[in-house]
Amino acid sequence: MKQYRIGLFIPCYIDMFYPQVGIATLELLQKLGQEVVYPDKQTCCGQPLANSGAEKEAIATYKHFVAQFRGFDYIVTPSGSCAYHVRHHFDILEQTDDVRQVRENTFELCEFLTDILQVEDLKIKFPHRVGLHQSCHGLRGLKLASASELIEQRYSKLRRLLEKAEGIELIELDRPDECCGFGGTFSIFEPDVSVKMGRDRIADHERHHAEYITSYDMSCLMHMEGIIRRQGKAIKVIHVAEILNRNSL
Repeated sequence: MKQYRIGLFIPCYIDMFYPQVGIATLELLQKLGQEVVYPDKQTCCGQPLANSGAEKEAIATYKHFVAQFRGFDYIVTPSGSCAYHVRHHFDILEQTDDVRQVRENTFELCEFLTDILQVEDLKIKFPHRVGLHQSCHGLRGLKLASASELIEQRYSKLRRLLEKAEGIELIELDRPDECCGFGGTFSIFEPDVSVKMGRDRIADHERHHAEYITSYDMSCLMHMEGIIRRQGKAIKVIHVAEILNRNSL
């Protein structure tokens, strides 16, 4: 497997609330023989500002991101929404060589493992019933899975990485790519609708007896975890990096 010099980008909410996801991402990439660097002056990709309608105010954050991550072979993040934001929203910057290089080489973790490293089997064990949550940014933005409304060959990079895990049972959902209702600031401005969508998403997993819900976006999982805790449910959430790092290699 070819070795690359990787800049590891850890989103704000993972850094603050789910540091174990960042650690799992780092350890997994290192186990796969990659040179991983964490730029310690990194901050945010600017998505929260842009989602709030303040994209011009986010430009300084965008430029700071580029300054921190230019020069790496790839920038890898355990977040589909952040990877999508860098690739598609940094188009408002002057397209210098550094900006183009950062935009083109920023990858969500599962995407990087399947498309760049071409990982086939991580030799992991996870003997549980697991439901896959295909988040909106990853699904329709990064094309990490096929959308159910399109007539096309079915695929899921998340499923591809997990299906060979020893003991895992990936459940089939009634609505495999339904939104969880988080949507960043949508959950703040439309909390009632957001919570109802989250409850529906969790209920689909429960009907099929999932023990865990996993995704490549911790923001979606965070939203569903809040509902699960409030309702006292037994089902758990876990980021895909945490599963892929279990007993790998």
